[in-house]
Amino acid sequence: MKNTTVKQLTLFIAGILVTGLVMAQEMVFPTPPPNPNQLFYLQRDPNTNTIVCELNYKDGILDEEDPVHVFWLRFGEKGQRAELNFVQRKFAYGVKTRLLEKDKYELHFVSYKKYLMHLMKAADNKYHVYATINKKQAILNRIFVRIKGGSFWTPHVEYVDLVGIDPVTGTEVTERMKI
Repeated sequence: MKNTTVKQLTLFIAGILVTGLVMAQEMVFPTPPPNPNQLFYLQRDPNTNTIVCELNYKDGILDEEDPVHVFWLRFGEKGQRAELNFVQRKFAYGVKTRLLEKDKYELHFVSYKKYLMHLMKAADNKYHVYATINKKQAILNRIFVRIKGGSFWTPHVEYVDLVGIDPVTGTEVTERMKI
């Protein structure tokens, strides 16, 4: 009878551990609160802290030299807003921009120059970031980066999920890119 109890207890504890691991792998990521200047946001492992890219206005006018402001929402802490530090801004999550013509910019993350996006004023007279998602131009809403190991300087990125809206149909467009 004692062996049965020990086995049941062992199975119970193992179940809790496995459930905890599964829950950790299926982390729930919060959606940033409404922000009229928000362009899109990026979330990644290993925590729920979120990178937000928003329009950068200076005296009510888009700053042509630095049109995108990137910052953290620290959901893993108290949900507070925090600026990127120097290393994050220069080597990971900073966004480089280049003015192409009036109201049109090319941009990319400093850590991944291959994926180009465009900040443009649309027919609704608002700025949006357009990106190629599943071979279509879409308004980018969010990015998720799945990181499995690696190091701080060279994380192993398993995949990147891109989510946007088709500007013609209004339907959601998604793509999973293997990196």
